[in-house]
This record gives sequence, C-alpha cells and structure tokens, in this order.
Amino acid sequence: MKKIFITLLALGFIAISCDTKKVDEKIAHEIEDLKDTLAIKKDTISINDKKFSSVTLNKEFDDVSGNKISFKNILEKHKGSPIVIDVWASWCPDCIKGFPELKNLQQKYPKASYVFLSLDKTKDKWTEAIKNYDLKGDHYYLNEKMKDEFGQSIQLDWIPRYILVDAQGNIALKKAIVANDTLLIKTLDKLQP
Repeated sequence: MKKIFITLLALGFIAISCDTKKVDEKIAHEIEDLKDTLAIKKDTISINDKKFSSVTLNKEFDDVSGNKISFKNILEKHKGSPIVIDVWASWCPDCIKGFPELKNLQQKYPKASYVFLSLDKTKDKWTEAIKNYDLKGDHYYLNEKMKDEFGQSIQLDWIPRYILVDAQGNIALKKAIVANDTLLIKTLDKLQP
C-alpha cells in the first residue's frame, strides 16, 4: 500500500511538472519582469556601428522570383532607412509565434525596411508560409541550415533572429530573439529619422 501511495504521489508531481504551458507562462512573466528591471533609457543606447563579414555580405540568396542576390546587394537595396532583418523558417514554432509582434513593429515603424531571410527546407514551404502568414516585406531564401556557412558568419544559434541595420548598412543590433525585445525597440527608436 505504501508503494502504491508513493508511486501515485510521484506520478502526480510528474504530471504537474510537465505542464509546459504553465512553465512557458512563468518564464514569459519572469522575462517581462526582468525587462522592466533592466529598463534601458533611450539615450543610453549605443549603435554598434559594426560591419558584416565578407562571408555574410557575399552569401547569395534567392528572391521570390528565383533570382540570385547577394546579402550585400540586399542591404544596398535598402540603404537610407533602418532595416529589420528576420531570420526565420516555416518549420520554426517560435518564428510563427513571433509574427504578430513583428507586424506590430511594422505598424509602429513604417519607415523601416523589413527583410525576411528564410532557412526553410524547401522553396515551396517558404513561399507558402509567406502567403499563409501574410508577411509584408522583402523575402529571400537560403538553402542552408542554421549551422552552415551563413549561420556561422552571423553566429546564429536560434531562430527567429532579429538583426537591426542602420541607414548606412552597419549592424545596429546583432541579436534579438523576440520582436518585442526592449533593446530592439529602443534601438529602432534611436534609428528613426
């Protein structure tokens, strides 16, 4: 009888601890508290002014028409305005969850350019996701995995990855993994004309 009670008690604790929704909510709440605690003042944001590596700049992507374009030319196309780059894939649940916040950014910062760099497994999945999620901006596809050459060149360890580029093509913010990241928003505020 004692063994049955201990077993049932252990199973109860396991069932409670496996409720990932509660864990996700708790983590999200803690992150929000941390953001508030570490609130960054607008005038303390410093722009990195760093350049992309030659490996990154020379990497060729496919545009939605199937044309090849280098990352350098993608940046050049948007020179003169801040650029929000979203490295994503349709198979990534965090990327999909982040689209509503990204759309909020697009509404709040309409003068910024939005560039989506997809690491999808196939072009069909990529183009289908663009339509399904109604993603507004310029879209490019790279047939590579996260840890391949491009990913290594930008030290990609998670997607989505948001990168901010200033109007001159310099890296203003190298890494954010949520579109409502406090530092991302403060940096975008500072980059506005």
